[in-house]
Amino acid sequence: MVEQKKQKTGETQVEQLKQLTTIVADTGDIEAIRKYKPQDATTNPSLIYKASMMPAYASLIDDAVKNGKGDLGTTMDELAVNFGAEITKIVPGYVSTEVDARLSFDTEATIAKARSIIASYEEKGIDKSRILIKIAATWEGIKAAEILEKEGITCNLTLIFSKAQAIACAEANCTLISPFVGRIMDWYKKSEGVDGYAAKDDPGVLSVQSIFKYYKKFGYKTIVMGASFRNKEEVLELAGCDRLTISPGLLEQLTTCTDEVVQVLDAEACADEDIEKIAMDEKTFRWMMNEDPMATEKLAEGIRNFAKDIVSLEKIVSAKI
Repeated sequence: MVEQKKQKTGETQVEQLKQLTTIVADTGDIEAIRKYKPQDATTNPSLIYKASMMPAYASLIDDAVKNGKGDLGTTMDELAVNFGAEITKIVPGYVSTEVDARLSFDTEATIAKARSIIASYEEKGIDKSRILIKIAATWEGIKAAEILEKEGITCNLTLIFSKAQAIACAEANCTLISPFVGRIMDWYKKSEGVDGYAAKDDPGVLSVQSIFKYYKKFGYKTIVMGASFRNKEEVLELAGCDRLTISPGLLEQLTTCTDEVVQVLDAEACADEDIEKIAMDEKTFRWMMNEDPMATEKLAEGIRNFAKDIVSLEKIVSAKI
């Protein structure tokens, strides 16, 4: 049992959390990032699609169209990099930029796209050490990340719903993973026909806690970044996790509350956890995913939805080319 540590009273919950974990902004809204001053920021096609409809960011689209020189694929990459480049001016740490979700089952195409994105950043004077290439954690995506990491291109493996994905990413020496708390909870709510869970019993929270303990028990360096939160209680139940990426709405709630934050996860305490190590290879990965309907369904759904938002964004951009 982790000895829970309380933070100082009087501080906001977000200030207390920052003493226990690295806070990351989960948004494409640059002004929201400026407001909450996180260490890192993550974007995805859905977030950029929403941000692209805001008049404040029309210039980023126009610039991408100009530099894309009539090619839709190049323009889309330029748009993602434009958003990322603006964010690097605000946050001191990593900015995540996502590879096209339609490449999720193509290792070579994912590698090529990642290299292209990094080259675009470098043309803008932004070193690759500031960027996490965001890739869906399919087997093919994980293998792409393994190669990219060896080239010094750091990766954020996203749409993590299972320990199988997490272990495979750690074995591939990925820099960071994003396990999706809220989407796991969504699946179990529907499957079990319940309205919700107490935060400490939330299936998404328990999944991330399990992954965190496994990584720390066996000394993996891959960063665990809880993502996709539905409420601030889920966030607080992961206090002590390496990183937490939080939407502006939940950051606002955490900023306006001064209730005490209790540390739930402690890396040092994980050495004593009774956990069996799993030897991970492709057969084991695919079998474990097959035996986990939640992870299989949510991974596929996440890829489809990101791809759908890319298509929607392409329509906006195409009209300007």
